[in-house]
Amino acid sequence: MEKRKLSFWEIWNMSFGFLGIQFGFALQNANTSRIFETLGAETDKLAVYWLAAPITGFVVQPIIGYLSDRTWTRLGRRRPYFLIGAILASIALLMMPNS
Repeated sequence: MEKRKLSFWEIWNMSFGFLGIQFGFALQNANTSRIFETLGAETDKLAVYWLAAPITGFVVQPIIGYLSDRTWTRLGRRRPYFLIGAILASIALLMMPNS
C-alpha cells in the first residue's frame, strides 16, 4: 500500500490545528505552578509535581498502546482511545479552574 502524499494545504491545516492545541497547553503550563501553590504546594516541591505527568505518561502510554494495537471496533483501532482521551482531557481542563 502506497502512502498518499499530503498537499501543502493539508499539512498547513493540520499544523494550524496543532498550533491551537499548543496554545492551550502553553496557557495551562504557564499557570500550573501558580495553581499548585494556590492549592498549598510548597515551592521547593514543585519539581516533584511537575514530574508526575511525565512519569504517569511513561507508564500509561505503553499500556494504552498495547490495548490499542489489539482493539478492533466499528470506530477503528485508535479512534475510541482518542475519543475517550479527548473527553477526559476536556473534563480535566474544565475542572482545573475550579479546583
